[in-house]
Amino acid sequence: MNNHIALLFCSILAMLIGPQTARADILARYECSMVDFFTQEPMGDRPDHNLSLLQYSCVGVDGLLKGVLYSGSNTVEWDGLKGKIIVGGGIHRIPGGRLVTELTEGNVVAVMKDGKLIGNESSGKGIVKLAAGPFATLNGKTVKFNTTPISPIRWTLELTAE
Repeated sequence: MNNHIALLFCSILAMLIGPQTARADILARYECSMVDFFTQEPMGDRPDHNLSLLQYSCVGVDGLLKGVLYSGSNTVEWDGLKGKIIVGGGIHRIPGGRLVTELTEGNVVAVMKDGKLIGNESSGKGIVKLAAGPFATLNGKTVKFNTTPISPIRWTLELTAE
């Protein structure tokens, strides 16, 4: 009987703790939109080698940063439908504080459906360069990001802490 109780206890404990330790902490799930027009500038050395600058604005809809306004920009080097973020980051505006993030690496892929662009997917890492106010403990932390397209000018951004 004691073995069954111990097995039941351990099973419940594993179900409660296991999934939480397997994933990173979600800092925010943002809904984002482009602020300006998206254009690609030819680099001039080969076809489909372009440079783009994207400015965007986001609002936190879930996670620790729910309600936060985020303004950011990325510069992407495109080689056809694949891109590499070469510089990026932004400011997360929190009542009573701020977070400043800088991207350290990132990749982008244009998502096509029936020959039409439906948006971009991207992923990568960054660092919290400055954190003040209620989230000061995030200062210096490494973060990961993933984006999923909603439309060519809108997407969701998930930010997690390592």
